[in-house]
Amino acid sequence: MPTPAHPAQFSDSKKLAGLDHLRALAIALVLLFHYQLFEHPQWVVPAGRFGWTGVDLFFVLSGYLISSQLFLKMAKGNKISFQDFFIRRFFRIIPAYATVVAIYFCVPYFREWEALPPLWKFLTFTQNIGLDIRNTRTFSHAWSLCIEEQFYLLLPLTLIALVSLKWQERGVVFIAGLFVFGFVARIYCWNHFVVPVSGSDNFLAAWYEWIYYPTWGRLDGLLTGISIAALFQFRPALMMGIARYGNALLLASLVILTGAYCLCFDAHTFAASVFGFPLVSIGYGFLVAAAVSPSCFLYKIRSAVTEKIAAWSFAIYLVHKGLIHMAQLGCAKLGVAVDGNVMFLICMASSVLGALLLHVIVERPFMRLRKKITG
Repeated sequence: MPTPAHPAQFSDSKKLAGLDHLRALAIALVLLFHYQLFEHPQWVVPAGRFGWTGVDLFFVLSGYLISSQLFLKMAKGNKISFQDFFIRRFFRIIPAYATVVAIYFCVPYFREWEALPPLWKFLTFTQNIGLDIRNTRTFSHAWSLCIEEQFYLLLPLTLIALVSLKWQERGVVFIAGLFVFGFVARIYCWNHFVVPVSGSDNFLAAWYEWIYYPTWGRLDGLLTGISIAALFQFRPALMMGIARYGNALLLASLVILTGAYCLCFDAHTFAASVFGFPLVSIGYGFLVAAAVSPSCFLYKIRSAVTEKIAAWSFAIYLVHKGLIHMAQLGCAKLGVAVDGNVMFLICMASSVLGALLLHVIVERPFMRLRKKITG
């Protein structure tokens, strides 16, 4: 039996089954959480309470996968080509995203709510800055894509700068500094923008605008993923030793996430806002480390279901709110109870089928085009 390849050495074409399971888990959490915004069965509330952390799992996965590719180039002594990196990210993200943005602006019936932020915020990936959920909550879930695109811009530029200045060894200090910055930023925003409106009708809007959506408040997941990738690539002996205990890493993840669930039961508190976010990211970091460890059962088990859901997860994320909205409007006219389980199943099926359509018509052709361009 051949020895499994080192996790950090996997390319896009050598997907890890364990990460497919996690992508499927992440989008399932997001769907449950967002379904609470619509008419829903009562069981959805307790089941989806922790679903907001699905985005954090996506952040950890992105941080790990994207930085792994760049770190591998650095380890081989190859220069990081920002142009090549940007082209690959462009064809993976922009076509599907632009298609859905166009649908939101051209088809009002698709909008889950009425008011949209200005188009320029979507086109510049700055919609997450100053996002006002009271007045411009439509397609609000694009906030996480804004953070990821900002990450895709800044990470390669930062690594190129560190290599040029021969400061690679200071990377640990840089990552630690950004972790600390996240704490400081959330504490500052809490005290200066959230506390002054505490107890008023503006509290939740202020919390989302200054704590939940901004880039400076949600760096923890990306930094956790980058840290795992750096350990795998630059401290392989240490990480491979740890990777021998994949199931123990999984158990540790469950313990940490249980603690995070308790701490963040009310996500709008000071403790949850300042300490809960990084604790969630660390918990998911252990989960990602487990999933890429050959000793973990998540690594060994392949599933066609999670593989497909993982492949469609980005498309599902883009279209699910609009399709849930339309499914409930249409099926309610046919007599289907909007808060029933049948409606829930219809909405989930609509989200998956709509995402499959977007994947086949837009994502897949542009990925083939990317392959022709980049080789």
